[in-house]
This record gives sequence, C-alpha cells and structure tokens, in this order.
Amino acid sequence: MSIRMIGMIGVTPPSSAATLHVIEGGLSPNYVIEAARAHEAAGFDLVLVGYSSSSAEGFLVALHAAAQTKRLGYLIAHRPGFVAPTLMARKIATFDHLTGGRLAVHVITGKTDDEQQGDGDFTPKAQRYRRAAEYLELMKLAWANDKPFDFEGEFYRVKGAHSDVHPLQKPHPPLFFGGASEGALDMGARLCDVYAIYAEPLASTRERMQEFRARAAAFGRTPDFNVSVRPIIAANEGAAWDKANKILAAMTGASGKKGWSRQEAMTGPVDNAGRRLMSFALESDVHDERLWMPIARATGALGNTSCLVGTAEQVAQAILRYYRLGVGSFLIRGFDPLNDTKDFGRELIPRIKVGAAEIDRLPAAG
Repeated sequence: MSIRMIGMIGVTPPSSAATLHVIEGGLSPNYVIEAARAHEAAGFDLVLVGYSSSSAEGFLVALHAAAQTKRLGYLIAHRPGFVAPTLMARKIATFDHLTGGRLAVHVITGKTDDEQQGDGDFTPKAQRYRRAAEYLELMKLAWANDKPFDFEGEFYRVKGAHSDVHPLQKPHPPLFFGGASEGALDMGARLCDVYAIYAEPLASTRERMQEFRARAAAFGRTPDFNVSVRPIIAANEGAAWDKANKILAAMTGASGKKGWSRQEAMTGPVDNAGRRLMSFALESDVHDERLWMPIARATGALGNTSCLVGTAEQVAQAILRYYRLGVGSFLIRGFDPLNDTKDFGRELIPRIKVGAAEIDRLPAAG
C-alpha cells in the first residue's frame, strides 16, 4: 500500500494565525497559486479544494492552481444536485485530461439544511443521499458507455445520453465520500472508492473500518480509507502542548471564529460524523497518548478538529498507527495554513513516508 498525503488550500490569506476553516472569503488568485505551490514543494500528493454555498467555485480554483503546478493532485469537493450528472461527468473527464490525471472528487451532500438552502436546495438530507447515489450511477454510465444510453430513476431521466470525453484515469478519478449516516454508508459502499473519516481513537477506527469493509464487500467492492487530522508539532513535546493550548485559547477567545459564516451560531455537531467526534471529545481530552480533542469540543465538532500533538517524530508515529490499520491516505492541515504546510513538508511528511515504506517492506502478518 502506498501512502498519500493530502492537504487543503484556501482561496484567500487567513485572517489570523489560528484559522479553523479556510474555504470562505473572497478570492485571491495569487494566494491560490502560492498555497498550491507550497503544498507541492512540501511533498503533498493532493490538496482538497473545499465547498460551501458562498465560496469560490472549486473546479475553477483547482484548474487555476493546476496550471501553475506540475505534479500536485486536486481533491475537489462536489455536491450532487446542482449540475446535471451527465454534464458533470463530462466536466470531470475534461478536467482529468487537462491536468494529466491529477483529479479526485470528494462527494458531499451538505452538512446542514440551512447551508444547503444557500444554493437553493430544500431537499431533506436522507433524500439527498439517494439523489447523490443515483447521480453517481448516471455519471459512471456516462464514463463507461461508448454509445448513447437511456436512464430513468427517481431523480434523473436521460434519453440518448453520450459523452465524447472519458476520464484519463481508468475507470474514473477516485471518488471520496464522508459521513456516518445510513444513507452515506449505503451510497459509499456501493459507489465510492475512498471512505474519508475524522481521526478517532485507534480502537474505534479499526472497528469502523471493519464494518465498512463488510458493507462494501456485499457489493463486491474493496474500499480505501482516508483519515483527516490536525497535526500540532514543535521541537519538543512540551512546546507542542503549549502550542496546542495557545491555539485552543484563540478558538475560544472573544475573537474566536468558526470560519464559516453559516456556522457562527452553531453550538454543537450538525451531522452524524460530528456527533461521533464530539462523543470522543466529551469522553476524554486525550486518546491514544496524542489524539487531542478539546478543539473539537470547543468548536462543536464542526469539521476536521481532532488533533495529534507532539514532536514531528511522535506525530508521524501516531499517523503510522492508522496506516497499519489499512488507512491509505491522510488529510492533514494546520491552523496557520501556509506556515504549517511548510513545517509539515520539512519535518513531518518525510518521516511519515519513510515510515510507511518501512512498514510496506515488512512481511504480511499471516
């Protein structure tokens, strides 16, 4: 198994040195390039380009960044329901060719009804998952068929659909998804390639992966896994914990912001994945020695807020424990986006990749 490191690029410079989310604001084309190039130089394999109902359009942001980088891949968040699936299939295939196969897609259905309604979608969440599954089925048909085809489902109907362009990556770019509801798990098990989860304690992560593997196996599929976590590293362990507490203070102070305008009034988790994360945050501040949860608790577990705290070597070893469970990729980002990206490239990513290569050389347990 080859490990992949994923970062995240924003579209404007952060407003503070302790930024929780990076996908809202205006748009700085130069900053997009700077952030993408910093990730490429740091050794990241992909970067996530996020989505909100007010943010700059992700495919255009990623295409702009891809034109100014050479090997960095782009994991673009996409919400089914606003673009026709046959058109989206052509859009993805086109992007894949224009970037030389540097595309992956993260399928999201919207955290809250309120946030979703900002783009005019008033569909209940359970129904959105059924719609997303049908959307993916139709996209896959467009990618797989060389001749026109018909399709009729609950949400979409096409007659004589055809695409002149098919993805460069075969059979298509990797499809990521996240979520812990029954609708999310059913869609992902049947149609997606990578299950993206927040960092939880190792024991619960192992159990969750086993359960999802069994669910996907019922459809003859073998999924990959991604874990999202916030590393907080310093030259020594004491300095790392001091740094973590300073970030926490910035998040909980009078000027603390959750980062998404539609979430400023939220006081707790807004989805099943967030509720899982919050349960671990309420259970203990620290799990497995380094998994630190107070920021998740303080911010209502609104997104990727579980942290690994320690020296670069200690955090690398903590990440590799998830790799040993079978997690193939890690989405890591800090609270000071550009500077942390550079630190991760200098101190953390080389240790993780060397450690993963060593694990890969070990004989498989029998």
